[in-house]
Amino acid sequence: MEYQPTIGLEIHIELDTQSKMFCSCKNDPNEKYPNANICPICLGHPGTLPVINREAVRKVIKTGIVLNCQIPEHSKFDRRLYFYPDLPKGYQISQWDMPLCKEGFLKIDGKKIRIREIHLEEDVGRLIHEKDYSLVDFNRAGIPLMELDTEPDLRSAKEARRLAEELQLIVRYLGVSDADMEKGEMRCDANISLTKTKKLGTKVEIKNLNSFKAIERGIDYEIVRQTEILKSGKKVIQETRGWDDVRGATVTQREKGEAMFSPEPNLPPLHFANEEIREIWTETPELPQQRRKRFKKEYRLSEKEIELYISQKDLGEYFEKVVSELRDLIKTKKIEEKVKEEGLEKLVKLASNYISTDLQGLLKGTSVIGEDFLITPENFAEFVSMIYTGKISSRIAKTLLKEMFGTGADPSQIIEEKGLELMSDERELEKIVKKIVEGNPKPVEDYKKGKEAALQFLVGQVMKETKGRANPEIVQKILKNLLS
Repeated sequence: MEYQPTIGLEIHIELDTQSKMFCSCKNDPNEKYPNANICPICLGHPGTLPVINREAVRKVIKTGIVLNCQIPEHSKFDRRLYFYPDLPKGYQISQWDMPLCKEGFLKIDGKKIRIREIHLEEDVGRLIHEKDYSLVDFNRAGIPLMELDTEPDLRSAKEARRLAEELQLIVRYLGVSDADMEKGEMRCDANISLTKTKKLGTKVEIKNLNSFKAIERGIDYEIVRQTEILKSGKKVIQETRGWDDVRGATVTQREKGEAMFSPEPNLPPLHFANEEIREIWTETPELPQQRRKRFKKEYRLSEKEIELYISQKDLGEYFEKVVSELRDLIKTKKIEEKVKEEGLEKLVKLASNYISTDLQGLLKGTSVIGEDFLITPENFAEFVSMIYTGKISSRIAKTLLKEMFGTGADPSQIIEEKGLELMSDERELEKIVKKIVEGNPKPVEDYKKGKEAALQFLVGQVMKETKGRANPEIVQKILKNLLS
C-alpha cells in the first residue's frame, strides 16, 4: 500500500450496574418509556450532589487489570464542559488527566496493541430526530460509561474489528457489560490518518460505528477516501465524520465544539490501596485467550469449534458439562464398550460435532440457558453414548435429538415410546436387504465390477426402507455376503 494507515479506536461501553453512575436511578437504557428512570441528580437540577457508584469503579479497574494496565494510586473526576441538548447539566462528569487505568495492552493475533487509558464517565441522553422537531430521552443520561482509548497501533480495518470483537468478549467474561452493539451498549469511534513517512498524517475521526461490520466498512472506506485525496495532490481536512450505513460512506458531521475540562468540585478524589487492587484481581475469571488454549489442549477441537465455544460462553460451558457427564458414564461403566483414552477423545469430538451443528440448528440463535432449553447435559451425554456404541444410527440420532429438544425427555424413554430401536436382527435385515438387491440390479452389477460407491448406495436404500433403524454395519456385512 502506497499510503500507510494509522488507526486508533475509542470504545465506549455501558457498564452493567444496578444504578446509574452518580445517583440511585435504575440503570436501564432500554427502558421502553422515555424519561422514566430520571431524577434531579441525573438531570442536573440546582442544589443536587452526585455520589460515586463504587461498583462501576471496580468494574473499570477489573477491566484494566486484565488488559495489563497500570492502576494509579490516585484518580479523580472532572467536568467536561460543552453545551448540547443531550447533556442536561451543561457538562459531563468524566476524567481528564487522572484516569482509573493507563498504559496497558491487548494482544490481537500475536500483535501488541497499546491502550493509552481507560476512564470512567457518565453517558448522555438520547436524541430522537423527527421531520419537524427533535426529542430527548434522558433514561440513558448518567449511566456508567467506560471509555477505552488505544494508541494508534492498528494498521487495517480488519485488525480494528478483531480488537473490538476481542474486547467485547473480555468484558462479557468479566461480567462488566453485555456490550451489545445493537442496543448501543458498546459504541466505537475510529481515528484514521494516512502517511508515507513515520510522521502521522492528518487525523479524521469517524463516529457512529455501531457494529463490527460498520467498524470494518467505515475504516476501509475512509482509507480509500483519504488515499484518493492525497493522490490528487490535495490535503486531508481534520474533521469529525459520521458513518452512514445505508450509503456505505462517511459523511461530514457537525461537531459539538472543543471541550474544556475543570476538576469536579462535588466529588472527592479517589485513592486505591494495593490490598483493594489485589482483591479485585482475585475476582478475575478465566478469560477468552486462556480458554482458547485450554480447549485446544484438553479437547483437541478444531479452531472453528473453539471459536464457537469462546464467542458463545454459555454453549462452551454446556459442552464442558456434557464432557463431564461422558467421563462419569465411562467411570461407572454405563457405556457398554470399553473406552480407552482415545475412545474418550472420540466421544468428545462426537459430542462437539452434534452440539456445534445439529443442536445449533435447533437453537436458531437462542441460548442453552433458561427455562426454554430442556436438554440436560446428562441426557445429551447419554444421547452421544448411544451413537458411539451403535445403539442408534446417525439418521435416528437427528430424529431423537429433535424430540429431546422439544420435550426434555431422556433419550431411552423417547426410543422406547417412538419405536426407534436399532434393528440388529440379521434374519430380519437379510429379508429387507434381499428386497433392495432385487429392486436395484444396476447398482448390484456396478458393485460386482468393483465400484465401492454402489455398495454405499445399496446400504442407503436399506436405511431408507427401515427409516434409519437398520444397523448399517450389519447391513453392509449382509450385502457383501450376498453379492460376493
